[in-house]
Amino acid sequence: MTASAVTAPGGTAGAALSVLPRVLRQALGWADAHRSGFVLPPDVLEPHTQVNSTLKPLGELAQLCTTIRRSTAPDAPEHGTAGDLVMFAWDQVHGGDLLLELLRGEPFAAYPYEIYAAFAGHGLRNEGFERLAGTLATTRGWARTEQQANRELGLLNSERRVGDALHADAGSVLARTWLGGLSEPWMFEGPSGYALTHTVFHITDWCCVPERMPADIDAYLRAWLPPWVDGCLESRQWDLTGELLAVAAALPGPPPTDLLDAAWPALAAAQAPCGAVPETGPTVRADPPGGAGADAEPDTDPDPYPFLACYHSTLVTAFAAALCLRRLTGHRADAAAAVTGAAV
Repeated sequence: MTASAVTAPGGTAGAALSVLPRVLRQALGWADAHRSGFVLPPDVLEPHTQVNSTLKPLGELAQLCTTIRRSTAPDAPEHGTAGDLVMFAWDQVHGGDLLLELLRGEPFAAYPYEIYAAFAGHGLRNEGFERLAGTLATTRGWARTEQQANRELGLLNSERRVGDALHADAGSVLARTWLGGLSEPWMFEGPSGYALTHTVFHITDWCCVPERMPADIDAYLRAWLPPWVDGCLESRQWDLTGELLAVAAALPGPPPTDLLDAAWPALAAAQAPCGAVPETGPTVRADPPGGAGADAEPDTDPDPYPFLACYHSTLVTAFAAALCLRRLTGHRADAAAAVTGAAV
């Protein structure tokens, strides 16, 4: 397979921009209307509590909404909604005190630190947490925690956000990842796909600092994102499609408009009228009485999927839509300025 052998389904110029505002509005609206799904249970600190269904969704809400807020104009409604959701999540962790209790109970665990770093990226701080985390980050055990290379990049980016010294060289860790090694593109499948997307998220601070991406990785991704996205759309892997489109928005230089124009209408078609996007598989059409369809308000439509089956893919869709919308509108403004000589 060559880079030109498979491409995303053909799209028309401007097709992405025609759907992105609605996709972002409805996906973020779904998250806002479903805050109850992110509420932490009273026993969240107990050993039997499942982190993946409690703290993980809340941490992802904080992280992705932090990026959405960074990627939207201050006067945009989505900017305010994303900021409100981050503050909601901060309230759920009691201003960081709950994360401090987690860190005291599990000083060997990285996840409380990484969740805290999502809030630190929004400017929210807890002095007690940072004092303890700063001590733990100097230990031999912290520097030698055994984990996959892309996960270690996540911890390094968290250390950068919190302000602690990096425990390892990020370039050396990147070289050990599937993406950093420029693996054979035909070896791409689900686990390697998620590994590469998170590698990009961590080296670019969740797609907000594209200039951190090395040139060889940029060229590799520009060549192979189109067939990978095409394959994900064909197999209806909506969550991974959204993550790959976020990666496309994190490429330095001009955005890959052909890819975005081809892929976004297909992902938009998978979005339910309420704003939810399933992780994988067939989409469910649950239009409210009267057939309001895509123009319905996200908080009035029935839910076609259980919360845990769609919250992540819906947040990822909003995250990717905000990033792509920013890149495409900024690129269009830059192009106009280049033609007219006007200042942007």
